[in-house]
Amino acid sequence: MRVQGPNGTAIASPSAPAAVRQPPSGTFAVSESGTAPAQTPAVALRTLGGIDALIALQGIEDPVERRGRAVKHGRRALDALDELKLGLLSGSLDQATLLRLKSVAADLQGSSGDERLDQVLDEIDLRVAVELAKAGMS
Repeated sequence: MRVQGPNGTAIASPSAPAAVRQPPSGTFAVSESGTAPAQTPAVALRTLGGIDALIALQGIEDPVERRGRAVKHGRRALDALDELKLGLLSGSLDQATLLRLKSVAADLQGSSGDERLDQVLDEIDLRVAVELAKAGMS
C-alpha cells in the first residue's frame, strides 16, 4: 500500500534490497563482503505547474494594456514634437530635446492591435523621422 502526503507531490523512494538488510542483534558487526551496498538514484519530486507554464502566462499580453501603452507612447512623441516646435520658435533648441525625440521614436515601432491607432502612430512616427532628418540625426 502506498501512502502519499496531502497533495501527493512526493514520490516514495525505493527501499534497499533485502540482501543488505540484517536482522537486528544486540551487537555491532561489520559485514565481511567488503563491498558497499549499491547506490539507488535520487527520486525527483513532481512539480505542480512547471516554471515553463508560468513564464508562458507572463508573456500573454492583454490587448487593452497593449493599446494603452501605444497611446502613452504616442502622447510622449507628440509632447516631444511640441517641445521641439517651441525650441525652434524661441531659438533655444538644445541637444536634449533632439535626443528625447530620438528615444520616443524607438517606442513607436510596436503594434497596438488597433488598426486606426496604428495608422495614427505611423503618422506620428513619420513626423518624428522627418524632424530628426532635418536636425541631422537618423
